[in-house]
Amino acid sequence: MKSTAKKPPMGWNSWDCYGASVNEAEVRANAEYMAKNLLKYGWEYIVVDIQWFEPMAKSNEYNAGAELVMDEYSRLMPATNRFPSALGENGENIGFKPLGDYIHSLGLKFGIHILRGIPKQAVRDNTKIKNTPYTARDIANTESVCSWNTDMYGVDFQKDGAQQYYDSIISMYADWGVDFIKVDDIARPYHRREVELIRKAIDKTGRDIVLSLSPGAAPVSEAEHLAEHANMWRMSDDFWDNWAQLYEMFSFCESWYPYVKEGCWPDADMLPLGKIGIRSAGGGRMTNFSRDEQMTMMSLWCIFRSPLMFGGDMTYNDEWTLSLITNEELLHILNHSHAGRQVYRKDSHIVWAANDDNGRDYYLAQFNTDNTPQTITTPLSFLGIERAVRVYDIWNKKDLGEIKGEVSSKVAGHGVALYRLGEC
Repeated sequence: MKSTAKKPPMGWNSWDCYGASVNEAEVRANAEYMAKNLLKYGWEYIVVDIQWFEPMAKSNEYNAGAELVMDEYSRLMPATNRFPSALGENGENIGFKPLGDYIHSLGLKFGIHILRGIPKQAVRDNTKIKNTPYTARDIANTESVCSWNTDMYGVDFQKDGAQQYYDSIISMYADWGVDFIKVDDIARPYHRREVELIRKAIDKTGRDIVLSLSPGAAPVSEAEHLAEHANMWRMSDDFWDNWAQLYEMFSFCESWYPYVKEGCWPDADMLPLGKIGIRSAGGGRMTNFSRDEQMTMMSLWCIFRSPLMFGGDMTYNDEWTLSLITNEELLHILNHSHAGRQVYRKDSHIVWAANDDNGRDYYLAQFNTDNTPQTITTPLSFLGIERAVRVYDIWNKKDLGEIKGEVSSKVAGHGVALYRLGEC
């Protein structure tokens, strides 16, 4: 059985703004902002990204061999100097439950990032696996390591105790109230056996937990297995605010759009919008994307139906950024359309379409990947439409009236024209 994310998850992730070093005050501030400004539009997940178990984490850099916070059962625990609510009254580490409870009290959902495998520190200390006679050394695959983070060994799925280890950590997360788990170092290369262990562990909890796999590019050849076991999986490596990566994302979406379906969301990665790089890459800046590029990104993510995970510290959002992520017509495409597809691609013109779930309306996105304005003309017949349509400009919030035969637009460089095509 797989937990179902019936619509693409929408939320916030701490990586783009705080790298490996986010703290509880920053998480709570972003949760409060989301509850006040975004919850009514469908934004709901607050996700604490990597290294929440490392007391000395300060940026997006990983401290090789750092001492991590861990319990007697080989399970990583929050660093209480960064997440003080994890410190119980008697000085014990009680985990993320208090933070999860607070986020839930705001009407939101709580998520965490984990790395595939078992801590090397647990193997060094040969700590126990809960409710088993086994130890970390019994189940670790010391030949399976992450190329960019030194914290973990892979788990040998053939060993007794391997499933029980994953059961023990996922059960603990469920007790904390975790609704979303992003598992890293698992989709590239694709560790299908550990994916299966994690899927089984989630199902045993009986809790509806979204499973997200990183980093990309996840292999298209594993699409069937991914759809069976995960809710989200990254199509690309980390996505940042530069045009070259945004341009490349059109190709990723073209490869993956046949596999988009309820509960299965190929993931175009976080939205590097607003103020990012505060203690992550870049030293603190507003996004480098132009406004046209920001609209292009949001339009592609929504018509493709990628999950939306906002990357900036939301408390710095200006009116433009807030308007970008609360455009109700745009979010309607994300949540209430199907058959998002590339219609054609020629030179600098890329055209996508989708069908509204109401069975009547269509959506048309005309993307200009040139850096100068271009006129893009799309015959309605390319969308299977043989009648006149009433055209509504979604970004400019303007009714353009009745159009027959074709839709023609003057599109800004690196920009998009996005329309709803309705009945006359």
